[in-house]
Amino acid sequence: MATKQQQQLTPFPATAASAPAPAPVAALPPPYMVAEDGAIYASGRKPTDLVTGPDGKLRKPVVVWVDGCFDMMHYGHANALRQAKAMADILVVGVHSDAEILVNKGPTVMKEQERYAAVAACKWVDVVVPDAPYFTTLHVLDKFHCDFCVHGDDITTLADGTDCYQEVKDANRYRECKRTQGVSTTELVGRMLLMTKDHHKRRSSLAQSPITHFKSEELEGFSSGASKSAPYTTISHFLPTSRRIVQFSEGREPMPGDKVVYVDGDFDLFHVGHIELLRAAKAQGDYLLVGVHDDQTVNAIKGSNFPLMNLHERVLSVLACRFVDEVVIGAPFKVTKEVLEKVYKVDVVVVAKPEHDIDGADPYALPRAMGIAQRKLYEERKSACCAKETQIADEFDLPESHKAAAQAAKAEALKAANGHK
Repeated sequence: MATKQQQQLTPFPATAASAPAPAPVAALPPPYMVAEDGAIYASGRKPTDLVTGPDGKLRKPVVVWVDGCFDMMHYGHANALRQAKAMADILVVGVHSDAEILVNKGPTVMKEQERYAAVAACKWVDVVVPDAPYFTTLHVLDKFHCDFCVHGDDITTLADGTDCYQEVKDANRYRECKRTQGVSTTELVGRMLLMTKDHHKRRSSLAQSPITHFKSEELEGFSSGASKSAPYTTISHFLPTSRRIVQFSEGREPMPGDKVVYVDGDFDLFHVGHIELLRAAKAQGDYLLVGVHDDQTVNAIKGSNFPLMNLHERVLSVLACRFVDEVVIGAPFKVTKEVLEKVYKVDVVVVAKPEHDIDGADPYALPRAMGIAQRKLYEERKSACCAKETQIADEFDLPESHKAAAQAAKAEALKAANGHK
């Protein structure tokens, strides 16, 4: 006979048409949702789980609450979550709904379901609370067993100017972390609109490695594990002159017999599509090696002011993803023998981009010849993208009467959401 808690567990995300039968906690891989509290358990750990202290005895965990919009989730957001997790055993992250943000700040770029998924994929996050209140209350902290709340050292207010954290500050359950300078959702949107290339990291010569633009303390922080006992992420970088891959910092090594999967790309404006790709790629094996192309390579292929985030920023975003075991900084666009053999012996190469270089050559020619190229995920992503583009085009082609009906339905949804609040 299943317990009440077991009956209320469903995988996340799930729909009425696809939700499988309830299963015991142990049978559910994270992330999964508990219907009783509406939270997404991204790591599988719960605020009520006991942890082992330095003395070897079990104790109550230190549970920390962080909340925010997390729109266009970037490495600044991830760095705040990393700092908060350093203060905690369990990190609970509240994410505001589209309706709440619209009232207090303005419209979002990413929809709330995308933002929930982006936060759940961050390796330092244990629990995600959807539709978190914009004004942080002691009630919500107590509901999720949180000891205190953490926020950056910038001021956040409601639409009427009220400090969003006044209640928890008055109760002495508020702590601050350092805000990451030089990156924000507003700044990224500005890059898209202004079409500048000022953010690109230029190399003075081909002999200079992309790694020279990175601060070692940032790499060490982002390569650190989700907890003291969790695996760290290895970082490698590609040296164009020697055509070798060199390990930069220590991380989890693949175990004997592990199947190593390689996937590459620019990972610009890291989003849920990238997350799903990395999740699916990791499912092809046991150890995921991710190659991130440098700014000059991406710009030569895509043109304009792409990438919108420089190599430094894109690597930190990938490092923060819980499905990634190792990152290759400045990986070559063409998958070479060095990529497949110099770090670890790669067993599967996931095709994740158009199969032609700037000169028309196939960047996956070698893994294809070796019989280790996996193209299925690329086809599925391409098909899903085409379906989405068709849907958007259809919406633009709607008669005015239908558009008005669609807008009215959206307004009703927002009204219902506000009423629910």
